[in-house]
This record gives sequence, structure tokens and C-alpha cells, in this order.
Amino acid sequence: MHVSGERVACIAAARRRLATELAQHPARVDVLARFDRWVDDCWDGLAAVYAPEDVLPRLVDLIGSAVQGRSRALLDRDRERLLTPDWFQRPDALGYVAYADLFADDLRGVASHVDYLVELGVTYLHLMPLLEPRPGPSDGGYAVAHYRRVRSDLGTMDDLAALAERLHESNISLTLDLVLNHVAREHEWARRARAGDARYHDYFLVYPDRELPDQYEASLPEVFPAFAPGNFTWDDEAAGWVWTTFNSWQWDLNWANPDVFCEFADIILFLANQGADCIRLDAIAFIWKRRGTNCQGQPEVHAITQALRAVVRIATPSVIFKAEAIVAPDDLVQYLGRGTHAGKVSDLANHNSLMVQIWSALATRNGSLMAQALGRFPAIPITSSWATYLRCHDDIGWAIDDADAAAVGWNGFSHRAFLGEFYAGDFPASFARGAYFPSNPVTGDARTSGSAASLAGLERALATKDDREIDLAIGRILCGYAMVLGFGGLPLIYMGDEIGLLNDNSYASDPTRQDDNRWMHRPAMPWMTAERRHDPSTVEGRIFNGLRQLIRTRARLASLHSATATEVYVADDPGVVLFRREHPAGDVVEVYNVTENPRSFGTSAIWPLAGDLLVDAISGRVVSGAAPQLTVPPYAAWWLVRART
Repeated sequence: MHVSGERVACIAAARRRLATELAQHPARVDVLARFDRWVDDCWDGLAAVYAPEDVLPRLVDLIGSAVQGRSRALLDRDRERLLTPDWFQRPDALGYVAYADLFADDLRGVASHVDYLVELGVTYLHLMPLLEPRPGPSDGGYAVAHYRRVRSDLGTMDDLAALAERLHESNISLTLDLVLNHVAREHEWARRARAGDARYHDYFLVYPDRELPDQYEASLPEVFPAFAPGNFTWDDEAAGWVWTTFNSWQWDLNWANPDVFCEFADIILFLANQGADCIRLDAIAFIWKRRGTNCQGQPEVHAITQALRAVVRIATPSVIFKAEAIVAPDDLVQYLGRGTHAGKVSDLANHNSLMVQIWSALATRNGSLMAQALGRFPAIPITSSWATYLRCHDDIGWAIDDADAAAVGWNGFSHRAFLGEFYAGDFPASFARGAYFPSNPVTGDARTSGSAASLAGLERALATKDDREIDLAIGRILCGYAMVLGFGGLPLIYMGDEIGLLNDNSYASDPTRQDDNRWMHRPAMPWMTAERRHDPSTVEGRIFNGLRQLIRTRARLASLHSATATEVYVADDPGVVLFRREHPAGDVVEVYNVTENPRSFGTSAIWPLAGDLLVDAISGRVVSGAAPQLTVPPYAAWWLVRART
């Protein structure tokens, strides 16, 4: 690759500038070494979007300030994480996702319950949006009014830093949300823009008439068509049409402006110095706009992410990025890096498709579509990982690809509609008790709200006091989570799933939440109920201890490291789904019965373990791989490994 003299000179000048800023700092040598390692990634990312010779000196000043403001404990953490860069890929890594107020009232309350997380085996805690939002509706906290303040009811930045320190003492990393695409209309930048400040006006996308907005709208989808149609909002004070992808009070930012880039580089480093270990890049797909496209996942998105990641690697290298992008498989892998960006962008990305396919398989009692859909995911860099989950804070969008459905003889439109109906509990004989979330009837883009336990049938079973149905519902929860834990990414448990929390419909009497039924699966943590986890005869105890057994088993299996890919396929009985992982430490074939009845299948399906004496690593049960067939109990999960001789 040809490197221009101007580039070399600019980088050399930036290095000298950084060396001078850190002349007396004990980490100076380490920081300069990291600069040498990652500055080219930064330059290349910047060059795809901005004038790097103008932006790099500004970034060097931010890096120098961040290093000087970093605590000794965090500097030590940087060194430790550089020696263990796969900390989030290891089989003993386990995530937990919660709203701080719903988990324990505030940040100090979260700190008081760290022992609960340790008991479960958590090593990664994602606290949902906790930065100061706008008053009133705030899209669940994603309309941020101030990036350097914590929500007042949760505490202060000092409380957040203290919580991070407490978590680190217990080997738990902290993940925070950072909304990149937009800010609240009440944010200082937006206020200054409306007041006529030309500098801040250019932080946003504001048009004097409908000419350009209409050109963009011709190819733009609507995120919330039912209650926030269109992508532009007229604002009298701004005297123009403001780009508002999500809601009228969420103003999209102009990432073509390098000032916006530098602002966010500074914000990320600030949060890193509060103790954040992972920054979840919310709405990352939307940050670059291009006419004639859907304005999602444009090439500049990945160049910007690469440059931001390089800045973080230089200044605060213990911090990783997680991309929040709900897009098609071929697009999704771009957020972990393909081509020139391979291994240079985000470290984690949500595997939304795995969640969708698990619920689809449980509803249909058939894993064929799962094998088809997951089988066509391209490879990801071995330094990255999927974040896997059975349930998240959001609704489930039934992202069934028409081509995948057709490949197994199904109709995509009809299957999406079926899943929406099934998990709302409207389909005959459905075990689920969820609710419809606003969807698009034209595309059949069905969406569902509901807790994992209610969707799995526990709410219905407890209401009828049917012991067999309770057993089956618990089986579905544990089978689903076994797939999440066995897939090989960083598994995430959504708060309350570990004790089987049901839908909470009290949101309907809260004026601030009653129009968003996603709050039904965001209940407050009932700590008295959680105490029943210690009683193995209770539902809570059965789920908690079943999950903990899976977590402990996973931690012992080196073959579940994220650097190894998982092959998903079905046996001769499509009710039996198999995950194959071939690994130098030992092969694993995982067997899942996604039905409520025993299922038998030919042993040849468990190649390369067929013919061997095997052990189910979860239960310790011995299984003969030489038998012609194996029979799997309802909702069983087996992780088969070779028996030691």
C-alpha cells in the first residue's frame, strides 16, 4: 500500500504531540506503543469520511486528556485486558441485561446486589440506558439529553464509577448504551441549533423545504409507522424539516460533520474513565445518510466505527464495542468487520436471528428453518463474537427471510403472521401468552412483546395449575437458553428470565408507559420471589438452578470459545436440532429436542462423534454413539463429548 508523505508527516507530528502531552505520565511508553499499533486504523477510517490531517490532532488531544484522567486501577485494567483480549469470548463469559431501576432502584442498589450476579455466574453486566434522558417520553431512555449525567433518580456519575469499581472487584465488566444516531430535542446541541448557533445547526440535518426530505423518503423505511410515521419533523424554532428517524423529539445527527465525530470520541473516552468496559453503539446502522438507499449500514458507518475503535484502543484499550444493528445476516457481519474493516470495528454484535429462530422452532416443533437461516451467516473475525440471547428488552421482530422460508417449503409472509399470532396466544393450542407490538401489515412484519417465561408457556401453565404443562414450559425455557449458551458467542440473560418472571401488565396504568406494551416484559425484580431460587422444588429454583448448571458446564468446555463457529443442522427428525462445534480441545455435538414429545434420530447425525462412547456434559449421562438411534426426551438439551477412557 502506498503511504503518502503527507500522511507520514501528519502521523509523526501527532505522535510527537501526544508524547509531549504525556511527557510525565507513567503510561507514556505504553500509550505511544498503542498509538504506533492503531494509528493507521484510525487514519484509514477518518480518510474515508473526513480530512484526517485536520481531525487526528484533535483526537490526539482527547487521547492525552483521557489517559491523564484515567485512574490507576483502570490503567492496570488496560494492561490486563491487553494480555487477555478474548475475555468476552471465553466459555466462562456470561452476560446479564437489566434496567438499573427495575433491578434494584438505583446504582447503589445495583452495587448491593452484585453477589446475586456472582452467584449466577455473571461476568458482564449491561445496564440499559441510564444517561439523562429528555423529560416525558424518551423511547425507553434512548432520547438522551445529556451524555455526561446519570438519570437523577439513579444517582450520579460518582455512583456509576463506584458501581464499576465494585463490579470489577467481582470480575464483572460493565456495558453502557451510547446512542449515536440522535439526541433528544432538549439536548444542549439541539437547543443551540434552535437558538441560531451556526456551529450547532450543522450538528443536525435540517432542511428549509420538503425537496430533499421527499427525495430521501422515497427509499426510507419507517421505524415506528404506527405512532411516528415519516422520517422528518417540522420544527418552528429551527425553521426547517429536521431528520427524525425514530420520533419527532429524537434529532438525527450529521455525522458528515467532523465536530460530531470528535464529540462522540470525547464522550466514549469519558464513559471509559467512569469504568465502562463495553460501549453498546445504539442505532449505529443509521448514522450515515445517502439518497436512494434505506440509509442503514452505509460504508461510512464502518469507517467511522473503525476510527472510533482505534481511538479507544490507543487511550483506553480495555474497552470494547458492541454494535446494535438489527439487519439481514449479510449486512450484520459488516459490523464485526469484513474486507478492509475485518477485526477493526465492533467486537460484539447482537445475533437477533438466533433468538427469532429458537422461538420459531419451539412454535413449529421443527428446526428446519433455523438450520437454513443460521447456516448462511458468513464467517466473522475470530477476534469478535456474537452476543446471543433468548429475550431482550425490545419486542421480537419476526425477521423471517422470504428466501429462507421458501428454501424449506414455507411462505415467509404467512410464517411471520403465524409467529405473531402464536406468541400473542391467539393461535389454537398455543402455549404462549404474549401481545402484538405494532407491526406492518403490508410486509407481514409481525412483532411480539412478552417475557421469555410467558412466551414459553409458564404463565398459561401456572394459571391452569397443570403440572405437566409447567414442566414443559420450564423445559422450553431451559432448552432455549441451552441453545443460547451452546452457540458459542457471549450469552446474555435478560433480567428475570433466570427465575421465570411473567408478564407484568401494571404498565397499562402508568401514563408514561401505557402506550408501549414492551413494558410488560420489563418488570421490576421481585427480590422476595428471587429468594425462592434456593428451593429446588419451586419454579424459580428449578429455572435458576437449571440455568446455573448450564452456565457451569459451559465454563468447563474450551470448545465453546467464541473463536470457533457453530454449524446448525437438523437430524432425520426435524424436531431434533443439532449444533456441531469442531475444536482442537475436543469436539462437541449439541442435541436439542424442540418438541414436547420424545424424539428419536439416527446416530449418524452426531458425526464426528458417531460410534464413540459419549457423555452429556450437562448431566453426566453416558450415551452410546454406536447405537443405531438415540431417543431424546421432551425439550432435552444434550452437549455430547467423547468419554474419557
